[in-house]
Amino acid sequence: MPFISNTDEQRKQMLQEIGVNSFEELLNGISKDLFIKGKLNLAEPMSEMEIAKHITKLSEKNINTNQMISFLGAGIYDHFIPAAVNYIISRPEFYSAYTPYQAEVSQGTLQFIYEFQTMICELTGMEAANASMYDGATAVAEAILMALRQNHKKKILISSLIHPSYKEVIKTYTSPLEVELVYIQQKDGKINIHELKSQMDGSISAVLIQTPNFLGCIEDMKSIEPIVHSYKNCLLIAAVDPISLMLFNAPSEYNADIVVGEGQALGNMQNFGGPLFGFFATKKSLIRKMPGRLVGATYDKNGKKGYVLTLQAREQHIRRNKATSNICTNESLCALAATVYMVLMGKKGLYEVARQSTIKAHYLFEKICEIDGFSPAYSSPFFKEFVVKTMGESKKIIEKMKNKGYFAGVDLSPFGYKKQILMAVTEKRTKEEMNNFITELTAVPASAGTLRTQR
Repeated sequence: MPFISNTDEQRKQMLQEIGVNSFEELLNGISKDLFIKGKLNLAEPMSEMEIAKHITKLSEKNINTNQMISFLGAGIYDHFIPAAVNYIISRPEFYSAYTPYQAEVSQGTLQFIYEFQTMICELTGMEAANASMYDGATAVAEAILMALRQNHKKKILISSLIHPSYKEVIKTYTSPLEVELVYIQQKDGKINIHELKSQMDGSISAVLIQTPNFLGCIEDMKSIEPIVHSYKNCLLIAAVDPISLMLFNAPSEYNADIVVGEGQALGNMQNFGGPLFGFFATKKSLIRKMPGRLVGATYDKNGKKGYVLTLQAREQHIRRNKATSNICTNESLCALAATVYMVLMGKKGLYEVARQSTIKAHYLFEKICEIDGFSPAYSSPFFKEFVVKTMGESKKIIEKMKNKGYFAGVDLSPFGYKKQILMAVTEKRTKEEMNNFITELTAVPASAGTLRTQR
């Protein structure tokens, strides 16, 4: 929107209306020591045309997945998004709509949220889902708070293989609550079930498992569930990739109590890391403890169907000490994109996305492991992400591949996994792209002064 400035006469009129003679009078209560003296270090003003060119030039410094072949993952994925998704969410009634506090004038927004909740329930097999959370990390942390509200216990067991960002958000959320967080270590890329079993006792509020986990490996939830539920009132929280649910058991089938995750893979752009949206689903018996907002369907006195916000137990509706959440809204536009995406793709389309991602990921994994200097990091089964060990420094390999037009993956060294690269493959990658990637990767030095040879 073009910027339209106020004239000097308009500014003078506004100041007179509020009873002052100058803008400086409004600042009389601020210490003069805090004022900036002299001019700001800013360039000379530009016209609209000049600033548009300048911003475009700055934006071209970014390298995105439209320019590069991407094998990046770690929570944000390069899935195909039908053009209709962006067209629909850009309609003004959606794009500029504010959060629907007045249900009677927000029927369209409430209806698509209701449909979104329904589809999340179908994906997860759970009985209730909320209108979405800010992101996957927020959803995971809120699931822990929900477990604490439900059983009033103060100890949480967490797989050490959950996303590192989730760990940080959990720490922030629970730090004022005197909650004990115990991280269960991994064995061959999955949670050590024997350690989990030894840590279980009657003081545990919940066990949090991510599957596929941060390393891409699929956890054995069927074996984990009876260990968790052998203790009364202990809850099983599953953090899942929604696309993976088209191939694997729904969390309801292994009796998860709360299901959360990052929804970006459902029709949302990568957007350099955000905005994203989290999804949150649970059993009907726990619905009153669920955070965030919930849309329900009802009928008016004339029998006409309508949509309403229901079970409103957020801070703005009830006393703070009884609120289930201080989250007052949801990622509505991102959830709408997911809703449109799921409708357009349908069950067959979503299944094909999951199937192709899996087949292509395993193809690339096998090809990479045939190259001298690369080997499997773990033998555990995976979905669309995997980790390979490298002879050379993983960061240097990634940089060299970037110069060749590839985002080769995520360097895991900052997370404590030295000389390991996390790679993700989606349905967008073609066999030709992957074969060319293998050719280029083969030519990258495995260590100083040597070249790899293909077996």
